[in-house]
Amino acid sequence: MPRNPTPRRRTARRIRATAAGAATGLLVTGLLAAPAQARGDTAGPVGTAAGKAGDASYEPGPCPKTQQPVAELEGARCGTLTVPENRAEPGGRTIRLGVAIVPAKAAQPKPDPIVWLAGGPGDDAVGEAKMAVDGGLNRDRDLILMTQRGTYAADPALTCPNVDEFNARVVGLVYDAPSTETLHVQATKECRDRLAALGADLGAYNDTESAADLADLRTALGLKEWNVFGISYGTHLALVYMRLHPEGIRAVGLDGILPPSRGGSAAAWSSARQGFDGLFKACEEQPACNSRYPNLSATFERLVRELEAKPVTTTVTVPGRAQPVKVVLDGGALVTWLTSATHTATEVPRALDDLAHGKPERIARQWAGWRLAPQAVGATSHGLVYGVFCSEWIPFETREQALKGGQEAFPSFPRSVQAQAPQLNSLRPDCDVWKVPPAPASIRDATNSDIPTLALSGGFDAQTGADNGPYVARTLSRAHVVTVPYEPHVVFATSKCAQEITVSFFDAPAAPDTTCLDGLKPPVFETGP
Repeated sequence: MPRNPTPRRRTARRIRATAAGAATGLLVTGLLAAPAQARGDTAGPVGTAAGKAGDASYEPGPCPKTQQPVAELEGARCGTLTVPENRAEPGGRTIRLGVAIVPAKAAQPKPDPIVWLAGGPGDDAVGEAKMAVDGGLNRDRDLILMTQRGTYAADPALTCPNVDEFNARVVGLVYDAPSTETLHVQATKECRDRLAALGADLGAYNDTESAADLADLRTALGLKEWNVFGISYGTHLALVYMRLHPEGIRAVGLDGILPPSRGGSAAAWSSARQGFDGLFKACEEQPACNSRYPNLSATFERLVRELEAKPVTTTVTVPGRAQPVKVVLDGGALVTWLTSATHTATEVPRALDDLAHGKPERIARQWAGWRLAPQAVGATSHGLVYGVFCSEWIPFETREQALKGGQEAFPSFPRSVQAQAPQLNSLRPDCDVWKVPPAPASIRDATNSDIPTLALSGGFDAQTGADNGPYVARTLSRAHVVTVPYEPHVVFATSKCAQEITVSFFDAPAAPDTTCLDGLKPPVFETGP
């Protein structure tokens, strides 16, 4: 989750950059629009006219800001959706959400666009335009990107640069130490106090409100029907949206599935186990890798125990830093590193072997490179992160249940590691100071729906395990479950096959073309001298 700037669910470009040791976050433009009558009730192409939906309104205007230039937004039709901050308080404060509509490449686009739901929570969809366009989502349909409430291009943007800066400092601290947690919680409280002083209703940044934002956007744009594609946390939101506002949804794609009913530390541990085992098994089945790195799983678990008992300190150089950086690796840091290092699976066996032979620099350089990336500062909406996790996850999972998840997934790990699920470290004390009310228990309900759904997972996904596909399909009567082998979290970003399956699904939701799976081969793992 974006509390740690690692390559979780960002664009193909960012994922590959971070995986190479740089840093973290993430839609070509057809210029011809479909006839007006093919676009719902609008008077022209989607996004060119003002619209109204209950207390929400849409106004065409400039494109939302992005951290870095996004060429794929050239030619986009843009505007702003103004919505109530808290729909339970009529007449209260409003907030503004940036919208960008990338035209379809086809001369005659299909009438049902695709709306993209970003990951996180806390990532900004507009900055992810490149990934969606590179994957072909705007081939035949317009592509709609709306910044979720609180994210980078929203007004207000509930970002916490001080928390991001502390997450960078963590590379030089003992990850699982109580003193590190104390400092983390202090940074969280400082940001919480600052945002509250600005007047933000922090309890209004959640899935229920975001789902209503999406429903309002479809209506305000005059669209009779659209499609939904969510990645990572975007699948969490998509499932809530399907349950609360199913009207007007033609088909839904879920990639890197995070079911609201499973959200929490226990599920994070289960996902880590699945992703790690998938990677270790692939090495074991490759003679060269297995011969050079036998019993890789046992080696990893031994390293976690040893580092937790006696952390290793080293110095490395990372891109953008003139001076060497101090890095401390303990057991918790190693687990969280591997959760994201599945994005560079071919390097993992050699990196673990180096560490086992007293050479921590390869892992330390990658770990520090991710967390010290300048573009990670101020990019994530921690207001949305904590708004979701602290109201929808923490109230529904006890400390004992969270610990049990770690114990069941990795019984050999020290208790101090088991108590801090990967990428969710310090979440419970952070939520204690964030102070938002719990969501209604119904937020954890499974989504029962007959909307055609594509449930995509990766065989190496250590962040949202592949078993979440069949899990959500139990209550989705028209679901197609697809696991793309040898791929990490968010397969759409890294797999051409996953992109082809996704595009074919939106063309024919009843029969997506999955034949490309037959030709997939395992990666060739690096083997050192």
